[in-house]
Amino acid sequence: MMEYVVSQQKQIYLLHGNLGAGKTTWVKYMVSHLGGDAHQVDSPTFSIVNTYEVNGSQIHHFDLYRLESLEEIEDIGFMEYIDSGNLCIVEWPEKIAEFLPIEDILTLKISLHLEKCRKYSFS
Repeated sequence: MMEYVVSQQKQIYLLHGNLGAGKTTWVKYMVSHLGGDAHQVDSPTFSIVNTYEVNGSQIHHFDLYRLESLEEIEDIGFMEYIDSGNLCIVEWPEKIAEFLPIEDILTLKISLHLEKCRKYSFS
């Protein structure tokens, strides 16, 4: 089993990876690791954002894949979520990453190697 260290200072996690790389699966593990119920985690592909209650706090999980413009991102109140102080995990962050405070960001790149092996790269 892998162990992850959750940064107390970073509150925005940007997840990069191809379709099927395991981004939502990683979110399930993270929610579980923080004391939440991994069964509540589902891909926010159609809802755009899911919020999970974990130990009296909230985790906001975004999937920006279907959004096509900054206006659509603004329409969902994205920056209000970011400014909330809650942990925000963003799948497909390429459209918004340049507008986020770099000091609050942890980037995770997931790549699929072989059939069931994944490589994780944090920065």
